[in-house]
Amino acid sequence: MKETLMDIATSARILGALFYYPPHAPETRAVVDALRTPGWEREWPWAFDPALTAGFSAPDAEDETLAQAWQRLFIGPHALPAPPWGSVWLDRESVLFGDSTQALQGWLYENAIAFETPPQEPADHIGLLLLLAAWLADEGKIRELDELLAWHVLPFAPRFLEVFCAQAQHPFYVALGELTRATLAGWRSALVMPVAQKPLYR
Repeated sequence: MKETLMDIATSARILGALFYYPPHAPETRAVVDALRTPGWEREWPWAFDPALTAGFSAPDAEDETLAQAWQRLFIGPHALPAPPWGSVWLDRESVLFGDSTQALQGWLYENAIAFETPPQEPADHIGLLLLLAAWLADEGKIRELDELLAWHVLPFAPRFLEVFCAQAQHPFYVALGELTRATLAGWRSALVMPVAQKPLYR
């Protein structure tokens, strides 16, 4: 189990950072460079289609750099093609800070998990949730990790990633979505508790 937790922590930290921070940020610059260098796939702890590695090393399109793609996908100014917040997918009104966000915040409080987010940033951003999973795995908090994934991540993440992969357009982010889908499938097989079945509204 210790090795599994280490594998979850490593992959969650990498994926979470790539979803949450722009590619030129200090938290991601080295990771982006590593994914564009052949050989990293031999170290990835979860099974995935090796063909997707080509997306990470593909050159930028003439009309959109990697940084511009991140801006389009996660910031705007136009409507985001795949909003990264759980409540957009889990709440009937597809709103930020909806009931599912409140449920997550209640769970964090009940488990005495201090999880501070920037002002106006819902805690259920997929990048933040993955970074939280990395921290829980690092700390050996198995019950909390299982609950986070089963109750607050996996109920919406597969649908989010399906839309994200279809709409990302930039090959790097298509590859990121596909790698995350495969990695979460590996995590799910390692979970002790069943994933909560929740209705999705997008």
